[in-house]
Amino acid sequence: MVASDDVTVRIDNVTKSYVRKVAVEDLTLRLHAGEVFAFLGPNGAGKTTTLKMTTGLLRPDRGTIAVCGHCLQREARQAKQHIAYVPDMPFVYEKLTGREFIRFTREIYAVPTDVANRRLGELSERLELDGYLDQLCETYSHGTKQKVALAAALIHAPRVLIVDEPMVGLDPRTARVTRDMFREIAAQGGTVFMSTHTLDVAEHLADRIGIIHRGRLVALGTLAELRRQSAIDGRLEDIFLAITSEAASDEVNTGGGL
Repeated sequence: MVASDDVTVRIDNVTKSYVRKVAVEDLTLRLHAGEVFAFLGPNGAGKTTTLKMTTGLLRPDRGTIAVCGHCLQREARQAKQHIAYVPDMPFVYEKLTGREFIRFTREIYAVPTDVANRRLGELSERLELDGYLDQLCETYSHGTKQKVALAAALIHAPRVLIVDEPMVGLDPRTARVTRDMFREIAAQGGTVFMSTHTLDVAEHLADRIGIIHRGRLVALGTLAELRRQSAIDGRLEDIFLAITSEAASDEVNTGGGL
């Protein structure tokens, strides 16, 4: 991991509510160039809301988010040039072929045609898309849609890749290739911001891990640091369960439970 002052994502005191439910509360977080960051939490903890705010798809009620030095509230276009987002349910235009969808994405980011073609060739080979790119997206399985969405996200070589449950629907080989690609992005100075319920993936892939519970960040650090914080010298699953259970207990004891 690179020096701590090389911040690509800066989240400051961010709060987001839906009607009467606080989804994210006073979240402050820094992500750095050269790291894979895993964001963990129970269902409804605020992970996807945080990712969507970091992409600019949602606006925080309070606080600020900056990507590569550009405030999303004031400089959205400049910030989004550095971002790619793959949601948990991959979005592709059903009536386009995979190649057409990726070309559409390439044009949005003004990637030169020769550069995009070279990248697509590399991505297609690694993700085994050659037999699918010229078929309509409506014919794809969930896993193939996920691969096309990932290829489209990477076509402009983003500095910050934001992915929500990236391994869902992928076969074991493609999941391995995807993990390797995430590490390569980090090795080249990029940032991967990943939300996942697959704790084994987070344990073996992430440089740092954040755990969110009912909208609040309750743990942050490397696996070794989380072991010290939880006093559990074991696997991430055990650490996660201990930290979230303690957070839930603290809420009940302080009257903060729902």
